[in-house]
Amino acid sequence: MDEAGCPALEEAASATMSGPLSSSVSSMDLSSSTTTSSMTSAKLSDSTGLPLDASAKNPNSCVVAISDHHESSSSSSSNKPHKGNDPRWEAIHSVRSREGNGALGLGHFRLLKRVGCGDIGSVYLAELRGTSCYFAMKVMDKALLASRKKLLRAQTEREILSSLDHPFLPTLYAHFETEKFSCLVMEFCSGGDLHTLRQRQPGKHFSEQAARFYASEILMALEYLHMMGVIYRDLKPENVLVREDGHIMLSDFDLSLRCYVSPTLVKSTSFGPEPSRRIPAYCIEPSCIHPACVQPSCLQPSCFAPRFLPSASKKTRKPKNETSNMKNHHVDALPELIAEPTSARSMSFVGTHEYLAPEIIKGDGHGSAVDWWTFGIFLYELLHGKTPFKGPGNRATLFNVVGQPLKFPEAPAASFAARDLIRGLLVKEPQNRLAYKRGAAEIKQHPFFESVNWALIRSTCPPDIPKPIDLSFVKDMPVTLIDKEVTDADNNSYLDFDFF
Repeated sequence: MDEAGCPALEEAASATMSGPLSSSVSSMDLSSSTTTSSMTSAKLSDSTGLPLDASAKNPNSCVVAISDHHESSSSSSSNKPHKGNDPRWEAIHSVRSREGNGALGLGHFRLLKRVGCGDIGSVYLAELRGTSCYFAMKVMDKALLASRKKLLRAQTEREILSSLDHPFLPTLYAHFETEKFSCLVMEFCSGGDLHTLRQRQPGKHFSEQAARFYASEILMALEYLHMMGVIYRDLKPENVLVREDGHIMLSDFDLSLRCYVSPTLVKSTSFGPEPSRRIPAYCIEPSCIHPACVQPSCLQPSCFAPRFLPSASKKTRKPKNETSNMKNHHVDALPELIAEPTSARSMSFVGTHEYLAPEIIKGDGHGSAVDWWTFGIFLYELLHGKTPFKGPGNRATLFNVVGQPLKFPEAPAASFAARDLIRGLLVKEPQNRLAYKRGAAEIKQHPFFESVNWALIRSTCPPDIPKPIDLSFVKDMPVTLIDKEVTDADNNSYLDFDFF
């Protein structure tokens, strides 16, 4: 395990537990079976959720403790519309109102258990003192980030999280800085991650119906991110967390790219082409690349106005026979909003080996199409229990991604629609890849998603609802301070959770 992947937090004041590492990478050594960012077999990303891998029992896995009560700054995101009735917001505001300066700090939280340790920080299950509300707190050592030249990545992640307001993406409740640490208070997902849930399925793969459910929610999340000018770049089941209601949350944004996006209204191709036109009401100025501009408020209601047509009054309604005669005539299509950052370009070598797009490996520069490649790999893994290009080592895997054709196993068999969608997504030339120009709107129209009611997707019953977890026994247990030098003999002192 690469000790550089976890912050060494000193001066213990709260108990923490070990957790697995994220397998995201920011640079890779092709001659090694691991990456410089500690590619591991851990099943939990550096984000919210509890550890579900046996590696959680390893006390040498970046065991840390936190104590730094010199809070220097604090900020809180405003209430998000889709979280309007969230009791966690009320709890945060209640605690703030009791403080003279309205600031939150580490002293307001009890850190109950470390649930993840990743490339730029560790994540803890935390209880807001005086409430029964639990959060996931990501703690980053600022000195360590600076020494590893990753302060910008941490800043980018914070800015992206603060701009998000979507049911399948994280909610950032607060951010505060101390002398040593930068802390993000986010939503806690008690259902674990999708990789572990897949491992528990018969044959270690999902049914097509279940895969369609999870893929549709991820597609909605990616569509929103691209509309906000964010290319995710790290989609994999380990980064998809399961909420207590069975719906998902995409996590871990430290590899994401912020870029300029220019939304466009176009007519559906099925009704005949029409020149696209720009939407002046949308935030499309070049200054939008600045973090402060990428806000949900940039989405003005007028952007969507053309989709709603005035209904005909009784006086102007056409006779029934005249209406039927119009069926053979040309009908104008409803405009379609396309917000795909196709002009974005990055030369960074980031991602997870089995999910890397060919253009990243070849160093050609990449844009938003890498998210649609990873979406294809993601769907393939859900259906077949493995990724399509995995080799015996990292070098072989990357060679397969670039040079080997896509193949489907005989079992478990996927439908023709599923295979056709995956083939379209896993085209090696990004300009020929499905969704390259029209983004998620094109994927939504594929026959694989024909049965999905996109407007009511949040009302769809999840295929698996996690069993409720009683966290009261965690906070009632005495807090044990963990020393970095703890040995393997102390394994029994660690908490371990089983989620499903």
